[in-house]
Amino acid sequence: MPHDITERTFNFAVRIVKLYFSLPNEIRLAAPAKQLLRAGTSIGANVEEAQGGLTKKDFIHSINIAKKEARETVYWLKLWIAVKLTNLDEVQVLLNEAIELQKILTAIVKATQTK
Repeated sequence: MPHDITERTFNFAVRIVKLYFSLPNEIRLAAPAKQLLRAGTSIGANVEEAQGGLTKKDFIHSINIAKKEARETVYWLKLWIAVKLTNLDEVQVLLNEAIELQKILTAIVKATQTK
């Protein structure tokens, strides 16, 4: 697996954490903010976990979990845009990146399954 997806998902997680901590306390304590933080940082954690997969099946499983977390992240970011919680420009950039990550992770699973 290319290292750039590992770096890319890590950098995405950093941006999610920065967005989370830039929020006012009352928003940060709300469930949507916590869910976004959890899902957005979990993508990279699962990509990292895939690196240590002992089998092809382990690898695919971890990448599929990362893909699910990316999908959930897309949901939470869309919700944030709909309710205008904070800096919408940054949220839109993160949404676009989450969609891209979802596509990349899908391609990685497909490519690994055909090998």
